[in-house]
Amino acid sequence: MKPSRLMLLTAVALLAPMAPALSAHAAPGPGPQLALPDPGFENGGTGWTFGPGTGVGTGNHHGGTRFLYLDAGTGKSAQLTVIALRNGSYDFSAWIGSAGTGGTYTIRRNGETVGTIDLPQHAGYARYTISDVELRTGDQLEIAFGSGTSWVNADDLMISPAASADPKVTSSNAEVAEMFAWAKKKANSWAQLPGTNGPVNVDEYQTGGTGTATYGPTYWAGYANRSAYYSRDMTHQLAGAHLIGLDTANETMLRSYAESATAEHKYFPVWSLNFDAKTYLSIDYKSPDNFVREVPATFELVEKAAQAYLWTGDRRYVDDPVLWEFYRHATEDFIDLHNSTKPNGEVKVAEGTGKGIFEGAASYNEQDGDGLAEAGDGIAAQYQAYLAMAVLARGKGDTAPARTYEKRAADLKAYFNDEWSGIGSGADMVRAYTTSGAPVTGWGKENSVFMPMKQIIDPGPRNDAYLDYIQAQELGPQGSPNIESTTYLPDMFFRNNRSDTAWWWMKKIYGERDIQHINSSQGPNGDYPEVSFTLVSQTVEGLMGIAPDAADHKVTTQSQLPSGMKWLQAADVPVGTSTITVRHDGTTKTTLTNNARTGAYRWEARFPGAHKTIKVNGVPQHTRTKTVDGVTYTYATPTVRAGATVVVRVTD
Repeated sequence: MKPSRLMLLTAVALLAPMAPALSAHAAPGPGPQLALPDPGFENGGTGWTFGPGTGVGTGNHHGGTRFLYLDAGTGKSAQLTVIALRNGSYDFSAWIGSAGTGGTYTIRRNGETVGTIDLPQHAGYARYTISDVELRTGDQLEIAFGSGTSWVNADDLMISPAASADPKVTSSNAEVAEMFAWAKKKANSWAQLPGTNGPVNVDEYQTGGTGTATYGPTYWAGYANRSAYYSRDMTHQLAGAHLIGLDTANETMLRSYAESATAEHKYFPVWSLNFDAKTYLSIDYKSPDNFVREVPATFELVEKAAQAYLWTGDRRYVDDPVLWEFYRHATEDFIDLHNSTKPNGEVKVAEGTGKGIFEGAASYNEQDGDGLAEAGDGIAAQYQAYLAMAVLARGKGDTAPARTYEKRAADLKAYFNDEWSGIGSGADMVRAYTTSGAPVTGWGKENSVFMPMKQIIDPGPRNDAYLDYIQAQELGPQGSPNIESTTYLPDMFFRNNRSDTAWWWMKKIYGERDIQHINSSQGPNGDYPEVSFTLVSQTVEGLMGIAPDAADHKVTTQSQLPSGMKWLQAADVPVGTSTITVRHDGTTKTTLTNNARTGAYRWEARFPGAHKTIKVNGVPQHTRTKTVDGVTYTYATPTVRAGATVVVRVTD
């Protein structure tokens, strides 16, 4: 079995008497539900029909040992036909390489073409997807590859359930609309189909894995040649996953990490889990005291659980005892158990061992992590975890613990700015401490970027100088070596109200989507899952500045449109059990529509600056201002009833 045969097995098949069968949207169970008989071609292409000049080869495979080939010259084809057993809608993906032009990847339903991709000249493998293919019971589905001017190779097919949410972006700027459409389609193509019986513990050394298991509702978050999702990637992808309807997967994956953070592990969650959401990935887990673990991940999982709660209002995030115990251990026992190297007075700071990732690293920057006890990304993530715990405690109805965690966050932030980070600015700001207690300055990649991204640095000249320093480093020879690290930069700049710079980085990331990733088995940059998921969330949370509190029926907006973008609209954005539509015209006019059939939202419409006049649906309001993270806003708080549209505008 090839390493990415797991991608093929994302649809596991029951066979009808005359053809392999697909079943759609069945509830997960112990047996397989969806079917491709030989999606990785490891069995010689079972079920496929091969014309002259086509077949299964053993040379230029994407994963494993075999692949589908079509020789050069037009008119050659290979196809697989299956019968749908139930109604459903799917995305169909394949890794394809083509030495020339003219090749095709096609999906047909009952003999009629549903979608065709005309393959470009790209000899290396890249991933192509035909989305939203609706099937009804008894439909005949055909997956076909056609030849071109030169050879075409295909491998590692995958079926995903079509996205259950479909936000749409339109704008005066064509690039942002194109970017968002590409990103949401690409992101959903990484969703696993629950009930799939797929391999576990697949990696570059165990290409066949160590067995099989039934996959849960999960999505790819990490390298494509490993049968797993990673905590660091998953937490960064969570908001984008919500926006395309992967809420069940988010909850499943967060809960799997919560279950892994045991006393035996000293409350560290494991680093990666297989798609069954139960089995620890063997390349990263050897034993309870020998597994990959990094301090920031523990805290980011708490932070992102709160983010999921705010977007969905799903009470499992505050009522599930497994999740709640994880939050509590992560923000209490975990810190106590990993706080013995560097004295920090009355404030507690979680530490790494300084002995590498298999013994507990202080930072996500694995190149810089050895020898560090405390790092900027760790302490910054701890700060956000405290704030998240306050949100979750209030959602649970526990106001006293919420106030306790808010105080811990405030105390930690004050300690960071008054002592931990030193007195220097820019390159001279402290961003880590070694196990001997020595401060570390200069460029630290993640342990530098996370400090302003998590907003632990006080707003003002020092924070501004550090943002300038990071921008200079990222543009220099020591910048992030891979695209996935670069995806943090738009988030960092948006959270510090530098929308022009954030948008510049979004465009750069999108513009480099077809460049080969530094890991050759990963394909182009755009085929690293984090790229697409984060472009989705950066459009909605960043450019649109949408911040919901679904459980409390509140939503806040702030336009972060960059220079030259006249207007931007995000329609059908999922919040709670319904959707909203938001449009920004520049930075002075915002329109919000509540698409729900019942229920109202209290909308806080924010506009940077102290403006003279603010109007709601043309009616002047009492002008109010507030300061948030060092920025002054003029705001209004109209109620937007179900089905209603409200317009808020400021003038000077």
